[in-house]
Amino acid sequence: MYRLEKSLAAVAMWAAALSAPAQIENPILPGFNPDPTICRVDSDYYICTSSFTWYPGLPIYRSRDLRHWEKVANAIDRPGMVTLDGVRDKDGVWAPTLRHHGGKWYLFCNVSNGGNFYITANDVRGPWSDPVFIKGAPGIDPDIFWDDDGRSYLLANTGKFPGRKHPASTAIWIQEIDLATGQLLGERSYIATGHAFNAKYAEGAHLYKIDGRYVLTVAEGGTDFNHAVTLFTSRNLMGPYIPQQVNPVLSQRQFGHGSPLQCVGHADMVQTGPGQWYAVALGKRMVDGRHSFTRETFICPVAIQDGEFIFNPGHGGMTMEVEAPALPESPVALPPDSDSFDGPELLGYWHFNRIPHTRFHAFDGGSLLITPQPETIDSLVCPAMLMRRVRSHRYTAQTLMGFRPRREGERAGLVLHRNSTAYVALLRTVGGLAVVESGRVTKTVPYGASDVVMRLRADGMEAVLEYGSTETDMREAARVSLVGLADDGKLNRFNGLGVGVYATTSGKKARGQARFDYFAYADN
Repeated sequence: MYRLEKSLAAVAMWAAALSAPAQIENPILPGFNPDPTICRVDSDYYICTSSFTWYPGLPIYRSRDLRHWEKVANAIDRPGMVTLDGVRDKDGVWAPTLRHHGGKWYLFCNVSNGGNFYITANDVRGPWSDPVFIKGAPGIDPDIFWDDDGRSYLLANTGKFPGRKHPASTAIWIQEIDLATGQLLGERSYIATGHAFNAKYAEGAHLYKIDGRYVLTVAEGGTDFNHAVTLFTSRNLMGPYIPQQVNPVLSQRQFGHGSPLQCVGHADMVQTGPGQWYAVALGKRMVDGRHSFTRETFICPVAIQDGEFIFNPGHGGMTMEVEAPALPESPVALPPDSDSFDGPELLGYWHFNRIPHTRFHAFDGGSLLITPQPETIDSLVCPAMLMRRVRSHRYTAQTLMGFRPRREGERAGLVLHRNSTAYVALLRTVGGLAVVESGRVTKTVPYGASDVVMRLRADGMEAVLEYGSTETDMREAARVSLVGLADDGKLNRFNGLGVGVYATTSGKKARGQARFDYFAYADN
């Protein structure tokens, strides 16, 4: 009887797989989700992405079909694990590697003011351990690999290596590590500098053992238009690693700047239960030839043909739809995009910018109360701001706020944030409403009531800020360009775009609170 039930369950699973959609829509993690790493445990797949200065940091997502994803944890979730005060907006915590080995979770990462570290957990949802910083481990984008004999090896990159000839050249190195102590052991080997003689910025390495071969993937070319993934194989752990003939295995560079999807790279691979291979990678959706707003997570199948790894077969690059795996469709329940602030905790998509030194938010009868803090958006310490990811080119964000400032400098309202020098905000001030663009008040509007509905409607590289006493009586405050936020520049290179609420006293002692009755977000 047991065998019959087991057979029927297997038939039901495959029937569900056959009835699942044949395509996965990209990006699978829209919005600010760069540098994805992926691993599988039994029937569950997990992705962790970079967070830079956002906190809680290092979000972890779970799926059973590689199509539907839910956030289950933030690995950096308490003060003291790292510090983000004073770090540049494009720095912070980035490029994780998530793995499960011997019944334990391992997450290797880099923080810009501390170097390479790892944390561990018995449950992916936490608690995660305090970081173990790895002494003598140069470079960024650490990876962990366990060989068949159980010994563990750390990989990262460095610009200082024997035989370096080009200014932008970096090498991937490998060295044994004792995970009980975090100590590096033995000699360091330099195993790749990219697939071409003059390759730039080899980084983001991941090592696998597949069909008896060591398989190394490397990001190279920089995380811009020339970003790419290259692949090497070796019969020996320490090399030599030979580039396969099909290289780069994943890149959009060959499509030119007119392609609506650009900068694809920094990949990690996973094998499904049925045996198929898939890769996740970061990419950027473009608007009129400009970077749209952030780096997101994309996915594509990987085939092994005549011993060569072929990413997204038949396409030659990442596409907005890819072949789905032979897995049953498994939808997940996501938190509502309209937050009524019922508490007692923030919904999982809310983040701070850097780590708060004091709790400035509270819930009160279906409202969110924010105590204005002296810090402003321009500060490199945590301001009284909460934000969520923007997921598309066209979206609407709206809130109802109650706030009556009593003195100059007291401000609160709706904010669209990229970093401390690139943001747009509609703020209630002593004199009414102010449109603030990257630190400059560009327009003021008289407004006397305490309660105000604030709305931002974004369409590509432009947005409209609106206000009113009710949702049905809205007026335009200003039309603003989003190019300064969305298009990458020297400061906008790595972090992402968030929309949310904010309050400040501009350096003075806090007085009063700003009340937010709801926050609604919708992709249009």
